[in-house]
This record gives sequence, structure tokens and C-alpha cells, in this order.
Amino acid sequence: MVKLLTVYDSLTGNVQRFVDKLDMKSIKITPDLIVHEPFVLITYTTGFGEVPKSVDRFLSLNNKNIKGVIGSGNMNWGKFFCGAAETISKQYEVPLLHKFELSGNKKDVEKIKQEALNIV
Repeated sequence: MVKLLTVYDSLTGNVQRFVDKLDMKSIKITPDLIVHEPFVLITYTTGFGEVPKSVDRFLSLNNKNIKGVIGSGNMNWGKFFCGAAETISKQYEVPLLHKFELSGNKKDVEKIKQEALNIV
């Protein structure tokens, strides 16, 4: 099991299903969550490539410990696919580790586990 903490938010359940496949220590974003250790963020995208308000608020309180971001989305959104993860990567100057569609597949899971090992 990878020891790096995964922090995530899920609107439709796709991110939750993906996180469940990872076998990594994880915690779902709540309104006043404070994280005192390094973490990787997994987020969905809302609207036209926007960061969800819950994720934005979380990062305003916890951005000093973010080590990377992963995006979930639907490729039907074209250029807006995983736009939130791209924005977060630029804003907080952290690597965009991966983008996956819907709840991901086995290749996505393995990629994330490998990327998390590289961070630790």
C-alpha cells in the first residue's frame, strides 16, 4: 500500500469509485478539513473547466502540503476535460500527475500508484 495521503472530492461518485480502487490512505474533502501531511489531490471538474468550490476552499486552507493533482472528467467536454486539475497544477505549481475518464480503469490505477511512489 502506498503511504502518501490522497485527498479527494467526488460529485457523481466517479472519483469515489476510483479512490476505492487505489488501496491508498484517503480522505474526502469536508468543509473545514485541515491536512497536516503531504497529499495528492484528486478532483472532478465543474462547469466549463472550473475548480469545484469545495476543492478551492480546501486548497485555500491546505495548499502548502499539496504534492500533485489528478483530474477526473469526461472526454465529451473536449478542451475542458479535467480543467480543474490543470488550473490547480498551474496555480499551486504542482505536477499534474494524471487525467482519467469517469471512474478510471486498471491502467489509470497503476499509473497513479506509480506516480505516488515517485513522490514519496
